[in-house]
Amino acid sequence: MEFLFLTFLAKPLWLWLMFLTIVVTLMAFDLGVLHRDNHELGVAESLKLSAFYIFIAILFGGYIWWAWSNGTLVTSDGTNPVASYFQGYIIEKVLSIDNVFVISLIFGYFAIPRKYQYRALVWGIIGVIVLRGVMIAIGTELISAYSWVTLVFAAFLAFTGIKMLVMPEGETDISQNPVVTFVSRHMNVTKELHGQKFFVRQTNPATGRLMLYATPLLVALIVINVADLIFAVDSVPAIFLITTDTFIVYTANIMAILGLRALYFALAALVHRFHYLKYALAVVLIFIGLKGFYSHFFGKFDPFLSLGITVGIIAAGIAYSLWKTSGKGDGHDPQVKPAEQAPPA
Repeated sequence: MEFLFLTFLAKPLWLWLMFLTIVVTLMAFDLGVLHRDNHELGVAESLKLSAFYIFIAILFGGYIWWAWSNGTLVTSDGTNPVASYFQGYIIEKVLSIDNVFVISLIFGYFAIPRKYQYRALVWGIIGVIVLRGVMIAIGTELISAYSWVTLVFAAFLAFTGIKMLVMPEGETDISQNPVVTFVSRHMNVTKELHGQKFFVRQTNPATGRLMLYATPLLVALIVINVADLIFAVDSVPAIFLITTDTFIVYTANIMAILGLRALYFALAALVHRFHYLKYALAVVLIFIGLKGFYSHFFGKFDPFLSLGITVGIIAAGIAYSLWKTSGKGDGHDPQVKPAEQAPPA
């Protein structure tokens, strides 16, 4: 059992395996027990399941505090892991809200019924775990080799925040998405769904031979994972400016994303109520970018003050959004009605 105490990315291997075991157990419980029958997830159930995932994330934060307080967990950069974990978790969670509209458009374009959407989202976590891990590992190596990379991250986040404040939102056309175009040209894709299946065997009309075909559900899953990778370009640099400890960066990211899948259905119905939250998020990104410059030139910024400012800005954005959108009805739901026929990928 000595291999469990080998160091991987500045942490013992058993610590990484413990976290991945938690993630795999949650996914297996989610798919195998809670959503074994592929029923349509309602808003109330979505909120209850999301509360469960938030509770798990808080419990894990409690474990980080316990391990740090007794010396079991020591961050590689000397930052407070508890404040860093929760600040990273909150920022990733709020950034993920912006993803909901795009995910909803993707499901709508491929006419994926709601009863299949949750299972597709949970399977998408597997891709996220790998992709985020690769991005975070690359970021860690870059910062380790070139300390000035944090200044690049800081400038990028500040620029992104300013752009979010001043640039109008454009329309998203899924049919013009390069991933959709690439897949449709290089894969055999059925024109209709086949339940929850990602692949089916069908006869090729041109050759008469039995071939493996992808279904629109698989194409939607691929596009969602690529979209998540693009969104990670904002969230990963943001948390690296909070802490460069790989374990805290990775666990905060994954814990927030695990909960997003549960919260998706409630957010898709209520996203119009959070219209002004993007401006609060823009201010948070600018703040973190400026904090990155401050930390590089003047020393560490107080972690709990940083956490408090982040929570305060986001809370103000949520409160203002709810106040401004009160009494305006249900808003616009970008999803199409469930159908068993999907447009060609």
